Amino acid sequence: MAKTCRTYWNALAAANRGSWSVVPGTDGQLEACTLAQDAGNGDYTRLTRFLPGADTARVGGKSHDYPEEVFIVSGRLFDAAFDRWLEAGDYASRPPGEVHGPFRTDQAGCLVLEVSYPSQAGPGPRR
Repeated sequence: MAKTCRTYWNALAAANRGSWSVVPGTDGQLEACTLAQDAGNGDYTRLTRFLPGADTARVGGKSHDYPEEVFIVSGRLFDAAFDRWLEAGDYASRPPGEVHGPFRTDQAGCLVLEVSYPSQAGPGPRR
């Protein structure tokens, strides 16, 4: 299969508010909108919105057994695993197993584009 296709739509438009959902376990501090997904292998592209003042310390850091790319679209996001603020324009290509987070935002919040590749998962634990 291939990723789903949706030609030219604006995920940030008020008319598409229903395309967003709260990320489970984040007490409503994070919302996600899946832009495309391959139902066969699980690969996906999504936007994750960290609301102003979000803090995921309670959840802790996490890692995946698959690679993932992230691009900061707007705002700032503090990644405690790397002790650094990520700002609009910052990009990372995370290898499988790399711990990231917990995260926090300032009063502006943050919008992140994620491209994840579960189809490339290797052996090992998933968190």
